[in-house]
Amino acid sequence: MDTTTDNLVSPQRANPLRGAWRACRDVMSHAARSALDIALPTLCVACREPVAGVGVCADCWTQLSFIERPYCPRLGTPFVYDPGSGMLSMEAIANPPAYQRARAAVRYDDVAKVLVHALKYQDRTDLAPAMGRWMARAGSELLDGADVLIPVPLHWRRGWSRRYNQSGALARVIARQSGIPVAPDALRRTRPTRQQVGLSRNDRARNVQGAFKVAAERTSQIQGRRVTLIDDVLTSGATVDACARVLLRAKAAQVDVLVFARVVDTMKAPI
Repeated sequence: MDTTTDNLVSPQRANPLRGAWRACRDVMSHAARSALDIALPTLCVACREPVAGVGVCADCWTQLSFIERPYCPRLGTPFVYDPGSGMLSMEAIANPPAYQRARAAVRYDDVAKVLVHALKYQDRTDLAPAMGRWMARAGSELLDGADVLIPVPLHWRRGWSRRYNQSGALARVIARQSGIPVAPDALRRTRPTRQQVGLSRNDRARNVQGAFKVAAERTSQIQGRRVTLIDDVLTSGATVDACARVLLRAKAAQVDVLVFARVVDTMKAPI
C-alpha cells in the first residue's frame, strides 16, 4: 500500500504551519487540563464519578457493548447466534447499501451516546484517542486493505460553529494507528442539511441527497483506491450511503465504512 501518494495528508507529511499550530493548541489544552486536574478530580464522562485518567470509570466500561463476531459481514450488525460463515442479515439482502462493508466498535447505547455527544458537542477531543483506537480494532479487516481514510465532512458553517469535525479527529487517530493516510478535503458537503435526529429513514435519505461531492482537484485521491469512510455514528446509514455513492461515481475501487457506534435494531431478525 502506497502511503506517499501526492496530496494525501498523512501524519508524516502534515503542513508545517498547521502542525505547529496543532502542537501549540495541544500543549495549551494539556496545560489547561492539568491545571483543572490539580483543582478538581477527573470525572467519568458518562456518570461523572471520579476516575483515574480520562474517559469512563470501570462501571461504565462494563456497560459499553463492544460489537464482536458473529455479525453480518456486509453491515456489521451483530447476530444473536452464529448463522454460519458468510450469512447476510435480512436488511443487507433486502436493502444492500452502496458501500461494501460497515464496522462499528460499539452499540449506540447510553454510555456510547454520552461519549459521542461529549466529543461532538462539548469539545471533549481528549476522548478521540480512545474512541479511535477502539474503532481501529473493530475495523482491522477493513483497514488491512484500505488506501485512504476519508472523514464524513461537515458543512463549513457547522464546522465553523463547532470548530472541528469529530469524524476528522477520529480519522487522525486511526491514521496514526494504521499508517493509512487521511484525505480530509477530498469529500465536501456542498449544502447544509438538517440534523438527522428525529427524521424517518426516508427523510434521512432525502435530507442528504445531493449534499456531497468530490472536489475536482482531489479526484486523484479517489480514483482506483479503496476508501474507508470514517464517522462517529451509523443510524440508518443514509449519510454514509450518500457519501459512498459520490465516491464510487468518482471511480473509487471500493468504499467501506468504519464508525465508533451504530444503532442496532434488536426487533429485527438477524437472518
